[in-house]
Amino acid sequence: MLDTKGVSYEKRIADDEEFRRELIKKLHEEVGEFMEEGSPEELADVLEVVEALLRLDEYKDVGEHKTKKREERGSFNERIILKGEK
Repeated sequence: MLDTKGVSYEKRIADDEEFRRELIKKLHEEVGEFMEEGSPEELADVLEVVEALLRLDEYKDVGEHKTKKREERGSFNERIILKGEK
């Protein structure tokens, strides 16, 4: 895509740690953009980064943590908003 736009760039393969760090930085960037715009396109960008993070070994158990938290604390399915101190 960048080639067709005539944009110059450097391409290399990151090691595991650098890739994880860069994905986290990208997640922060994409969440910020979603918070500003709230568009489906920006949410899609957030999900793309989250899905890449979920493929990393250190995050392979996220689904189990999600299930445990849902069982302990519930989910957003009922649209309940709680306010109060932690």
